[in-house]
Amino acid sequence: MALPSKISITEFHNLVATALPFAENFKFCIEHLDAGYARGRMVFDPRQLRPGGTLSGPAIMALGDYTMYAVVLSLIGQVELAVTTNLTCNFLLKPRPVDLLAEGRIIKLGKRLAYGEVLLRSEGGEDLVAHITATYSIPPTSL
Repeated sequence: MALPSKISITEFHNLVATALPFAENFKFCIEHLDAGYARGRMVFDPRQLRPGGTLSGPAIMALGDYTMYAVVLSLIGQVELAVTTNLTCNFLLKPRPVDLLAEGRIIKLGKRLAYGEVLLRSEGGEDLVAHITATYSIPPTSL
């Protein structure tokens, strides 16, 4: 059974709206949140397309980072200064021009660092579009 998140979806969305207002341009949302797990979505917008009819790499990576931020906060609570220190994205398949779904999970949570992964798929598809691993720095007073 999943443990409850230390931050609610509403609290997370409110934090993003006030502290990271540029994120609303991407049309992201978190749909599910448990301790160490988050499911995010980027609502499709034709402006996210690049030549060749694929979603842009920066938009894909941004959804991965957004989802991992939710994963980390689900374990440590509302800590605005938890920041990405590393993000690696492997693009695996051309995404379809539909919503992009992201499933993030924590792999290791330490006192100062959190490491996790995000699996990204086109809505309605099973194959991975991209695989992201990310490390977050956690401020020393948050745990």
